[in-house]
Amino acid sequence: MQVAGKVVVVTGAAEGIGAALARRFAAEGAAHVAVVDRNAEGAAATAKAIGGKAYTVDVSNGEQMAAMVAAVEADQGRIDLFCSNAGIGDGDPDRSNAASSPDAVWMRAWGVNVMAHVYAARAALPGMIARGEGHFLNTVSAAGLLSQIGGAVYSTTKHAAIGFAESLAITNGDAGIRVSVLCPQGVDTAMLRQGGDPSAQPQNLDGVMTPDEVAECVVQGLAAETFLILPHPQVLTYMQRKAGDYDRWLGGMRRLRGKMMGL
Repeated sequence: MQVAGKVVVVTGAAEGIGAALARRFAAEGAAHVAVVDRNAEGAAATAKAIGGKAYTVDVSNGEQMAAMVAAVEADQGRIDLFCSNAGIGDGDPDRSNAASSPDAVWMRAWGVNVMAHVYAARAALPGMIARGEGHFLNTVSAAGLLSQIGGAVYSTTKHAAIGFAESLAITNGDAGIRVSVLCPQGVDTAMLRQGGDPSAQPQNLDGVMTPDEVAECVVQGLAAETFLILPHPQVLTYMQRKAGDYDRWLGGMRRLRGKMMGL
């Protein structure tokens, strides 16, 4: 997909990767960019900067997502590219217990990191299928392909997000619907900064990218219509190692955990 002339929706676009995507799509000549975030002020600022339109939406609320999609379609006539980018990350409160996060944290992450993708597809798919074309870009994480040390909730929900994207591609690919998943490692965002010292976060060992650098990778991946968009190319090697010898990979991850935690 070439973004020029397309109607695009970007969730989680008040800051970080989402804002960078919105800016880059506008620069690429998108016909319209709908800027979606629960942070109304941030969404309005991004939209104003690019000449888009802001929508205040909680992406974990299916009714709000459906209403937003209906509003964009009524305003623009269609949605060509839906970027389901919003996400949240919480570390394990007890780093020695992968089950230590309370139920409320699990359910909140499930709503944002998984169900938001489902709600996006549920609302936008009918129009795309009727036209025989459309593209979903779901921001996931390398944690969805590998894992996140010290973040069981994040890893689990991101794995589920990969599973849904695969189902979406398998089920609707022959109807002209394209699906891509964006799976970076360390990116300089608020989520990374809230994790403390970047050097102590294993996802940053291959370097921390800027959101604008990630947006460049996205534009290239959309043009190639690839399912996996990997801003950090090392992730592919790690995936291959994981698939080639799962037990050895798990052992390596345990050793990395011990090193990062000073065990």
